[in-house]
Amino acid sequence: MLNPVQKAIVNDIDLDKLTQLVAEAAITPALGFEVTTRWDGQFRSESSVGPIRFGNGDVVVRDFVIKADEPEEILGSNQSPNPQELLMAALNACMTVGYVAGAAKRGITLHKLEIETKGTLDLRGFFALSDAVPPGYPSLEYVVRIAGDATPEQFAEIHAEVQATSPNYDNLARAIRMEAKLEVSA
Repeated sequence: MLNPVQKAIVNDIDLDKLTQLVAEAAITPALGFEVTTRWDGQFRSESSVGPIRFGNGDVVVRDFVIKADEPEEILGSNQSPNPQELLMAALNACMTVGYVAGAAKRGITLHKLEIETKGTLDLRGFFALSDAVPPGYPSLEYVVRIAGDATPEQFAEIHAEVQATSPNYDNLARAIRMEAKLEVSA
């Protein structure tokens, strides 16, 4: 006999809570994030994650620190991932959420999910050695390795959905407006 309060869990995701989250997003869609980064000497930095603010006024306090550094060969101390590695990790992690949620809502159990992203920068852009070379990536290449109890067609559907709905995929795939303000201390 089934327990009447037994929850539908797929890929460690509570489907009732996922459905509730989607329904709430339809009513109050805003979700605000903030990160403050402080220089920590040499090319090291430490970023503190601020609260997440929901459109309905709810606030989720976050207390995480993300460190960044460069390898010694790029004049760092090699204590943490560099900003480019963190950018790719953020992209991969965001898409991972999409693949897991997409599979879970379809009742598909995942056995494996791995995303490998690569890109090559031209340092002439970063060091302003050429006006013809942008400082960023001309492209990023990524491979998704996925396995579970779904057909290739179902995985292709989830793959397309992630490309259409992942915030970080979207942030990197299109130009977003950056609004900068400089405050100089005395």
